[in-house]
Amino acid sequence: MEKNWFDNYPIGVKQDIDTNAFDSLAHIIEHSCQQYTDRAAFSNMGYTLTYKEMEAKSRAFAAYLQQTLDMRRGERIAIMMPNCLQYATALFGALRAGLVVVNINPLYTARELEHQLKDADVRTLVVMENFAATLEKIYDNVPVETVITTQLGDMLAPIKRVLTNFVVKRVKKMVPSWELPGAIDFNTALSTGESQQFDHVELNGEDLAFLQYTGGTTGPAKGAMLSHANVVANVLQCQEWFKPEMSDEGELIITALPMYHIFALTVNTLVYFSVGGHNVLITNPRDMPGFVKTLSQYPFSAITGVNTLYNGLLNTDGFAELDFSTLKFSMSGGMATQEPVAERWARVTGKPIIEGYGLSETSPVVSCNPLNIEQFNHSIGLPLPSTEVDIRDDDGRSLSLGEPGELCVRGPQVMSGYWRKDDVNAEAFTEDGFFRTGDIARQDSDGLFYIVDRKKDMILVSGFNVYPNEIEDVVAGHPDILEAAAVGVPDEKSGEAVKLFVVKKRAGLSLDAVREYCRENLTAYKVPKHYEFIDEVPKSNVGKILRKELR
Repeated sequence: MEKNWFDNYPIGVKQDIDTNAFDSLAHIIEHSCQQYTDRAAFSNMGYTLTYKEMEAKSRAFAAYLQQTLDMRRGERIAIMMPNCLQYATALFGALRAGLVVVNINPLYTARELEHQLKDADVRTLVVMENFAATLEKIYDNVPVETVITTQLGDMLAPIKRVLTNFVVKRVKKMVPSWELPGAIDFNTALSTGESQQFDHVELNGEDLAFLQYTGGTTGPAKGAMLSHANVVANVLQCQEWFKPEMSDEGELIITALPMYHIFALTVNTLVYFSVGGHNVLITNPRDMPGFVKTLSQYPFSAITGVNTLYNGLLNTDGFAELDFSTLKFSMSGGMATQEPVAERWARVTGKPIIEGYGLSETSPVVSCNPLNIEQFNHSIGLPLPSTEVDIRDDDGRSLSLGEPGELCVRGPQVMSGYWRKDDVNAEAFTEDGFFRTGDIARQDSDGLFYIVDRKKDMILVSGFNVYPNEIEDVVAGHPDILEAAAVGVPDEKSGEAVKLFVVKKRAGLSLDAVREYCRENLTAYKVPKHYEFIDEVPKSNVGKILRKELR
C-alpha cells in the first residue's frame, strides 16, 4: 500500500484527525445548538427551525422517550419517514437519549419491514402516516411496543400544517387507511416531553449510534453496527476535508437524498449541523418541477446527489436558468457519475461534480476528490484523513499501482461488524483489520482511486471481465439516450453475455442505432449482445440502478 495520496492533499487539510474531540454524536448536537443558537438549522416546505428550536424540540422528544416510554441507553428505535422536520427532531432526540437509531426506508414492503424490525429487535417506531398501512400488515409479528405516527405537515406553521395535512390525506389521497391501536401522535409526544425532565446520558465512543441496514442485494439486509466513535470520526474527517471551502458564516446545503440513507445522514445532516450549516430538506425530489422551484428560493452553496438525480435536474425546465453564483460544490456518491451528465452539469452550473466514495459500513465516507478540482475526473478521489485504503487480490495481497483489485479500508469510521452476524463478520475483514468492500478499484500514481465495478456486477464474457459501469457511461453519451443499464445474462457460447436496457430520449431511436453506436465505441467483447427498450430503469430510493431486478 502506497500512501501517495498525501502528496495531493488540499492545502490546509491535515493527514489525521483528533478522534477524541467529541465523546458522542449527542455531544456534537448539543455543542452546535449552543454555539449557533439563532442560525437556521433545517428548512422544509417553506418553514424553518433554528438551532435553538432544534435543541428544545429534540430535548422534548428525548425526555418523552425516557420518561413516558421508559426507553434506556442502547435500546433500538426505528424512524420510517421521508425528509422532513420530524425526522431531524426524532433523530436528534433519540441520539440524545442514548438510543440506537434504526433507519428504515419508508417505501419498504411489509416483508422487508418485518425483517428489519425483527432483526434489530426494535421497541419503538416513529412512522409517517403515509406508510402506517405497511406496518399494520405485520404489526402482530414484530417486537414493536410503541408506534408514534406523524403527518407530513405536523411541524409546519399552524395554518400551513392544517392545509398540508388536509391536501395530503383528503385531496391527493396519499395516506392509505390504517389502524394501529394505541398509536401516539408525534406532536402529542413533543408537547408532553416539553414538561418532562431530560436526563443527560453519559455515552462513550463504543456505544452504538446506528444499525444502518445495507441493501440486501446478496440476501436479507444486514445491520452495520455504527458506533458513536465511528460516525463522530467521519463527521470530523468530512469537516477537515470540507474546511477549505467552508465559511464561518454558515453554509446552505440542499438535501434531496433521503436522510435515512447513510450519505445524507452523515454528510448533509450531521456534518452540516456540526458546523452551523442550514439544511434545506426536499421531501419529494421526484417532483422535479417542485424541486427546481425550491432551489430558486435559496442561495445554496452545496448540493449532494447521485447521477440519476443530477440527470433529472438537467432535464427539467427552469433548472438551467437558476442562479448558481453561490454554489461552491456539488457532491456525488452512491453510484458512478456518467461523464455526459458531469460535463453538462459543469456547463450549466459552472462547477464540476465532486465524486466521493463510501458505504454504510464506513459511516460512510472513505474518499473524496478535493473540492477545488476544476473538472470531473472519473475518480473517487483521495482517502480522507486517518483513512487507509489498499487494493488487494483474492488472496489478500496488496497490488501494484494501476492493477485492479478489491478495495479494502481501515480507519476510525469503519464499523465493528454486522449486527448478530458473526459468521459474515469473519469474511468481511482481513486478518490485519481491513474491511473488504466488494468493490473493484485501482490506484494511480497521484494517489487517486477509481472504481471499476462491484465484484458481483462484473460480467465474465469468454474469460474477459466486463464492467457494466463502463458500458453505461459510454452509452449515456448517445444524444438520443436518456438512461441505460447493463447486466450479464447466461450465454451458451461465452458463459455470459451483456444485455443493455435503454430509456429513449428521442422516440425515433432504433435498436439498430444503439447497437451500431456500441460497436463504434466499445471493444468487441464488451459490445452488448442483447438490447431492450424500457420506459424507466429500476432504481433504489437513492437512485442506484437495481440490476437484480433487470436480471
